[in-house]
Amino acid sequence: MFQSTFVFRLSLVVILLAGALELQAQKEAVCYNPNLLKDTTKRSIKSAAFGMIGQDSVKINYHSPGVRGRIIWGGLVPYDEVWVTGAHDATTLEIGHPFVVGGKEIPAGKYALFTIPGKKEWTVIINTKWQQHLATEYDQQEDVIRIKVKPVKHALTERLQYFVEPGKNRTGRIAVAWEKLRIEFPITVRG
Repeated sequence: MFQSTFVFRLSLVVILLAGALELQAQKEAVCYNPNLLKDTTKRSIKSAAFGMIGQDSVKINYHSPGVRGRIIWGGLVPYDEVWVTGAHDATTLEIGHPFVVGGKEIPAGKYALFTIPGKKEWTVIINTKWQQHLATEYDQQEDVIRIKVKPVKHALTERLQYFVEPGKNRTGRIAVAWEKLRIEFPITVRG
């Protein structure tokens, strides 16, 4: 009897540990295309975009919310307010060499990427404080640059998604699409 109780308890511990490890693995998993997943969650998906511009890698980490039949622009995402351009933590942009956005050279490093959506024009913001939750700690004095972009109509994108799109030489674009809009801005990587 003692041996069967021991084996039962040991089996239970192993099952619980395996379940905990599986949950931890799911929690830490990063999705590189949230729109290819069978969408069974109401939560925002931890996601990343990665690409090469010139000889350097460009990495964007973000949380991808879904449309789920909601009014996004002017609803879930208010116009004329700073937005993390994703969900939860600030979206981060990381580049290993100096890069140029809007005519300004920016040192290599990790930055927060925010936007201020407008009906006809958006402001893209690169900010030095990349470790923050939502935009609650956002401080305009920590901005590296702000540039204006025009949103364009786009096919329905259920989950917010970033793109790193290489061009010629050391140029490229960073883009984000969600719902039926897309914005993009050019980037040149030095090095």
